[in-house]
Amino acid sequence: MRHATREPLIDGHGRPIGDVRISVTDRCNFRCTYCMPAEGLPWLQRESLLSYEEIARLVRILSEMGVHDVRLTGGEPLVRKELWRLVEALSAIEGVHDLSLTTNGFLLDKQVAGLVGAGLRRVNVSLDALAADRFFQLTRRDALHRVLAGLEAAQAHPELRPIKVNAVALRGFTEDEVLRFARFAREEPYEIRFIEFMPLDADQEWNMEKVLPSAEIKAIIETEYELVPLGRERHGTSRRYAFADGKGEIGFISPVTEPFCGDCNRIRLTAEGMLRTCLFSMNETDLRAPLRSGASDAEVEQIVRDAVWRKELKHHVGEPGFIQPERSMSRIGG
Repeated sequence: MRHATREPLIDGHGRPIGDVRISVTDRCNFRCTYCMPAEGLPWLQRESLLSYEEIARLVRILSEMGVHDVRLTGGEPLVRKELWRLVEALSAIEGVHDLSLTTNGFLLDKQVAGLVGAGLRRVNVSLDALAADRFFQLTRRDALHRVLAGLEAAQAHPELRPIKVNAVALRGFTEDEVLRFARFAREEPYEIRFIEFMPLDADQEWNMEKVLPSAEIKAIIETEYELVPLGRERHGTSRRYAFADGKGEIGFISPVTEPFCGDCNRIRLTAEGMLRTCLFSMNETDLRAPLRSGASDAEVEQIVRDAVWRKELKHHVGEPGFIQPERSMSRIGG
C-alpha cells in the first residue's frame, strides 16, 4: 500500500514531533522503590488497554505526520502477551523508521529472538545496580542474574544495536554503584547511561535532595577514568562521553539539572490510550474513545493535532509551585 503523507505534526512552539513513546501495559514484575509500592498498584483491566490493532492504527496515522520513531514501554512491556505480534505490525508500517523497546530485561532472554524476528531494532534495559544485594534492595526482586542474561541474549543479535543500559541515579544509593557501572561500560559492549531521578514515583515522595546530579556522577567516574565529551545525541536526551583510552562510553540524561525541553520532539501514549505531550503534563487527551466510537483517520488526526498544539514549552521540575502529576512512571510509560 502506498505510504500516505499528512502535514507534519508541529506543536504551538514550532517544534516538529518525531518520536512517540507507547506504553503497552501498566503492569510490572518488579517493584522498584522509586516507581511503585511493594504491593504494586491497581492494574488496568484488559479491555481498558488499547489492542495491538488500535495501537498500530494510531502509529500509522502518526507516522504519516512525520512521527517516525516509536518506542514501546510499560510498566514492563514484555509482560504483555505476545508482544512480538505488535512489533511485527509496527515494523510493517512504512513510516516507522526506528522501532525500539525499553524493558527491565527480566523476560528478555526468553523473548528477544522472537522480537528481533518480528522487526525490533533497538533495546534499552533498565538496570539500577550491579551488586545483587543492592539490586534486590531497589527492585524488591532477586533477579539481577536474569537481567544480565537478557542483556547477553540481546547482544547475540547483531540487528539490535545499540543496546543501552539505563540506571536511575538516586542520592544515597547510586554513589556506590557508579564505578561498577563505569567498569561495566568498559568491559561490556553496552552503552551505559545515568538518568536523574524524576518526580514520577507512586508514593509522591520525590524531592530535590533525592536527586543525584549528573555532574556528581561524572566527578566520581573521573576519580578513576578520564572522560572525553562526544556531544549530545540528535534529538536525544543523553550527553555522551568516551573513556579517553577508547574503551567504552558513558551517557548522562539530566532532566532535572539540565532540562532538554527546548527541542523536545516527543509525545506519549498511555496503555489505555491517553495522549500526553509531556511526562509532567497535568492534562491528557483520550484517543481510545474516538478510536472505539468509529472516528475516521482524519478525525483522529485532528484530535492529535489539537492536543500537540498545546504541548508544554517546558516542565517545571524543581521550580517553586511545581505539581507532580497524579500518574506515576509505570502509568505513563518510560
